[in-house]
Amino acid sequence: MGILYLLALGIALTGMVLLDRRFRLFFWRCWWQALIVLVVGVAFFVAWDIAGIALGIFFRGETAFMTGLQLAPELPIEELFFLALLCYLTMNLYGQLSHMRVDRPFAGREAGAKGRSTRIECGEGGDG
Repeated sequence: MGILYLLALGIALTGMVLLDRRFRLFFWRCWWQALIVLVVGVAFFVAWDIAGIALGIFFRGETAFMTGLQLAPELPIEELFFLALLCYLTMNLYGQLSHMRVDRPFAGREAGAKGRSTRIECGEGGDG
């Protein structure tokens, strides 16, 4: 039972990967840019957690659903998976919203030539 939370996070991460693959939201659009964003995001939140732990704001809660493995004092291994899930969810949401913005422009805004995609893919320059 001590691995249940980690297992749930793994299942949720698997769901994020499947959604990303199916709809080409982030990693399947440009894997190397997505990897940079994910690593920077997780690193930022780990630093945030470490600062909160050092200030006595954050602490590890005791529960039977966690493994008990810690990366540092008061920093359980599950936190790393949770932060990866949080960042990946945000990346997928951003990917979906940017698809919607490009595919269905607001009224009065030109989308480009008819029949042509205005979506920028990896390596084409611009924002993509």
